[in-house]
Amino acid sequence: MIRLLLRAAISLVTVAVALLICLWTLPGFSIGFAGFLVAVLVFTIAQAILAPLLLKIVARHAEALIGGIGLISTFVALLIASLFPSGVHLSGILTWVLATLIIWVVTALGGWLLASLIFKKRATDARGR
Repeated sequence: MIRLLLRAAISLVTVAVALLICLWTLPGFSIGFAGFLVAVLVFTIAQAILAPLLLKIVARHAEALIGGIGLISTFVALLIASLFPSGVHLSGILTWVLATLIIWVVTALGGWLLASLIFKKRATDARGR
């Protein structure tokens, strides 16, 4: 249970960082404070639901796309987050593409790095007891 909560926290943090990077680097990307909170929650929940669902669908019907599941689920989660009135606003195809790539890279690398640091520390602490 603690592992699940830690993974959820890691996901929230990495999504928040990714959205801030998009806000600071992409001129066609905008979000307000309330929208930021909504987008982080919506994006995290959508990503948690979409990634396994899309993996199952793609594995059954188009195995060649399995490597792109992260990008596809990131794009769809971004699309869902943009549907909320106070959510993310993107203008232009290039902004959509770059935001998807930035969010995908930051959440993937950040999640991997944070998880390895946290779970390695927990394992080390458990051995020390």
